[in-house]
Amino acid sequence: MIRVLFVCLGNICRSPMAEAVMRDLVKKECLENKIKVDSAATSAWHIGEPPHKGTQEKLREFGISTKGMQGRQLQKADLETFTYIIGMDDSNIRNIRTMLGNPDSAKIFRFLDLTEHRKDVPDPYYTGNFQETYDLVLEGCQALLAKIKQEQLIS
Repeated sequence: MIRVLFVCLGNICRSPMAEAVMRDLVKKECLENKIKVDSAATSAWHIGEPPHKGTQEKLREFGISTKGMQGRQLQKADLETFTYIIGMDDSNIRNIRTMLGNPDSAKIFRFLDLTEHRKDVPDPYYTGNFQETYDLVLEGCQALLAKIKQEQLIS
């Protein structure tokens, strides 16, 4: 089983958006029995909370569910549990590495490094631009799914 973990600061905007979009793509390709997706925060601010209202509204526009999703914090065990641990920005990557004991692992990388953008995913909690975040997340998830299919020989 391939396990993907998206990580951002609060786990209410970017990482749950990526989780929901990736789950939707995985479902559309009938790969739910091969790829599992989750998300987490580096902070403890929103543990147990649903995704941000703006994230929910944007995903609803595209028929993507957030049902049952709630914020959780990154745990040391996640390093062993997940095949890919993906930070939404450079700050998240630094925090992930610190929280997981500073592993030098190729499984930890910045999300948009898989795309031509090679930048941080802007946080709509601060920018208010959930559409921009959605567009980048969709592109990143499509690139990630292609990477997984190639690396893991999934068709």
